[in-house]
Amino acid sequence: MFKSVSNEEAKKLIAEKKDDAKFFILDVRTPGEFQLGALPGAKNIDYYEPSFLAELNKLDKSGSYLIYCRSGSRSKGALEIMQQLGFSEVYELDNGFANFQ
Repeated sequence: MFKSVSNEEAKKLIAEKKDDAKFFILDVRTPGEFQLGALPGAKNIDYYEPSFLAELNKLDKSGSYLIYCRSGSRSKGALEIMQQLGFSEVYELDNGFANFQ
């Protein structure tokens, strides 16, 4: 399952999976952007870092992930990479954190 989701779908997903130990929120913005605010419980892995691919490979590929960036470009790229790496369930926040309300 690889899908872009709206703000409302993301909120519903977070609410439904909040107690699921295999649900992860992944912020692919820079550490500076992350420090300015992030979704609660999000882990930050910078899309622009050379170690991005290696960091993704450390994650549980059988888990489910909600990923996001500022506007949606980096998270769309991360979604494609995660699909190629064999992750099973990844949701990407369409239009990014800057538009999340």
